[in-house]
Amino acid sequence: MAESVYIHIPFCKRKCFYCSFTSIPKTDIIPSYLNALKTDILRFYGGEKIKTLYFGGGTPSLLQANDIGNILKVFNFSDDAEITVEANPDSAGEKFLESIHEYGVNRLSVGVQSFDDKILSSIGRLHNSSQAKSVLKNAINSGFSGVSADFIYGLPGQTQESFLSDLKIAVELGVSHISLYGLKIEEGTPFSKNIPENIADSDKQADMYLAAIDFLTSAGFSHYEISNFSRKNKESRHNLNYWNCGEYYGFGAAAHGYVNGVRYENNKNVEQYISTPLKKSFTHKLSTEEKLEEYVFLGFRRGEGINFSDFKYRFEIDFREKYSDLLEKYRDFFTVTESNCFFKPEGFLVSNTILADFLQ
Repeated sequence: MAESVYIHIPFCKRKCFYCSFTSIPKTDIIPSYLNALKTDILRFYGGEKIKTLYFGGGTPSLLQANDIGNILKVFNFSDDAEITVEANPDSAGEKFLESIHEYGVNRLSVGVQSFDDKILSSIGRLHNSSQAKSVLKNAINSGFSGVSADFIYGLPGQTQESFLSDLKIAVELGVSHISLYGLKIEEGTPFSKNIPENIADSDKQADMYLAAIDFLTSAGFSHYEISNFSRKNKESRHNLNYWNCGEYYGFGAAAHGYVNGVRYENNKNVEQYISTPLKKSFTHKLSTEEKLEEYVFLGFRRGEGINFSDFKYRFEIDFREKYSDLLEKYRDFFTVTESNCFFKPEGFLVSNTILADFLQ
C-alpha cells in the first residue's frame, strides 16, 4: 500500500547552469498544469492515509499558496503526516511561508547551494546570500517542524574552507536538516556546453565531502544517508521511505512512482503531460530478484546500511552468506556488526563501484 506521495512541479524562472531536472520557464501554463495534475491524482490515488507528501521540482514555491492548499485537500492524511515543499529563496516570501504552513505544510527544503554571492551568480542562481538566510530564518520562525538546506560542493571558485563556512552558517541559523551534493556536469545543461575552469576535481570533492561529515557530525548531526544529515528525529521521512523500498505515488510530469510492485514514470514533456496526464511513459513490475537488488542498492545509501534480519525476513536469504566474498573484498570500506553492514565514510566515496559488484 502506498502511503507516500511525490508531486512534481516542473517550473522555474530560469534554468540553473548545472540543473538536469525536468523543469521549464513557462510559468504561464501553470493553471493548465494544475488541472492536469488534479486529473492525475483523482484517477490514481486510492484514498489511503498518507504519511508523507513531498512537492519537488522545479520550483514548487512558484505556485500560489492556495494552489498548494487546494492540492492538499484531495488527500487523506495521517495525524502525524510529514508534508514537505521545496523552495527557492527568491520565491518564498514570508507571507507565502506563513500561508502554506497554515495549509498543513510542516517541512521546508530550501535550495541554498551556497552563501557566497559570487558563486551563486556563477551557477545561475537568482537569489543572494541575504535572501537565503532570510528564508531559513522565516521558515523557522513560521513554525515549520523541519527546515532543510541543500548545498552543492565542488562549485566554481569554491574552496573547502568556504564550503565549510556555508555549513557553519546553516548550523548557526538553526536548520534541522542538511543535504549535500557534489557538482556533476550533466549532459544537456548549460555547464556541459561551457565547463567552468575553476571547479574542484574528484579528489578535492572527496576531501570536501569527508570534511563536511566531520564538521556536521561534530555539530550534532546524524549522517543518516549518503547525502543527508539531520538533527535527532528530523530525518526526511519521505526520502527514508524511498531508501526503505516503500511504495509511493508519483504525480506530475516526469514523476516516478512505485505502487503494487510496479515502478512507473510519467511523461517528461510538460505540455504532453498536460494533454494526456493519465498516460505512463514507463511501467515495470519488479521481479523478486529486482526487489532484492533494489533493497541492496538503496539500503547501502543509508547510514545504518543493511539490516541482516530484515533482509532474511524479506528474501529468506542470509546476507552474510550470499555476499561473503564481496564483504571480504571490500572489508576496508564497510563496518560489519552483529546486526548490520554499512559503509564507512570512505566507502560512500566509492559506493557506485562497490555496488556495481553487488548487483552483478
